Amino acid sequence: MERIAPKTVGADLLDGVPRQRSVLPAPPPARPLAVPRVRPWLLLPTPARTPFTLGYAALLAATSVLAALAPPSLVYALYQGSSTDVTHLVRSPAVVLLTSALWIAGGLVSPYAVAFVLVLTALERRIGGARAACVFLAGHVLATLATEVPVGLAVLAGHLPVTSLHRLDYGISFGVAASTGALAGLLRPWLRWPLLAGTAALLLNDLLAYTDPMTNWGHLIALAIGVSAWPVIRRWAAAETP
Repeated sequence: MERIAPKTVGADLLDGVPRQRSVLPAPPPARPLAVPRVRPWLLLPTPARTPFTLGYAALLAATSVLAALAPPSLVYALYQGSSTDVTHLVRSPAVVLLTSALWIAGGLVSPYAVAFVLVLTALERRIGGARAACVFLAGHVLATLATEVPVGLAVLAGHLPVTSLHRLDYGISFGVAASTGALAGLLRPWLRWPLLAGTAALLLNDLLAYTDPMTNWGHLIALAIGVSAWPVIRRWAAAETP
């Protein structure tokens, strides 16, 4: 019985003839492109992943509804009792620094209300609730002191009237600005720098309008506080992510 050897690849090619086409195996089938899943619900707080943001947002919603429905005289008294002006900071600093963060200037329709939910949700998902609360509180407290202490000194020096000691100062905007600056340090560069540039541009535009320079300077200071915390924030994020 005659045995036939298997035909090898290229055995049918002619010797001495250059550039002959060899027989190649068929390429493997191409994998379909992976389409990223869009999950917009991750932008909103949830009880399991972001309890601090969800609970704080519910509290702010309740105080905003109260401010919208209560008599104006009562609302003004609440605002005044929570104001972090120089007079209240001297009398009861801890109380007013906490209670002033229970209100949203402008209510639920304020841009800071939307920014609070989006920024704090993203920040808490990356570093945890307790650390996100520390970032928010640091921006709120430090920016408040950085703007109100110079007012008190200017009044003592005679450069500002005594009425400056009793100006209304409340809201969450300083904490939101600091949280935005901190969150930017955890994002990829293509998103980090547009977020920082856009936020700084909006705050500078408010400052140039010169409608409330003390508050506007406080926003920029709070943003800088968040940016200065990048080394700590990144260590927290690395510890939070397995």
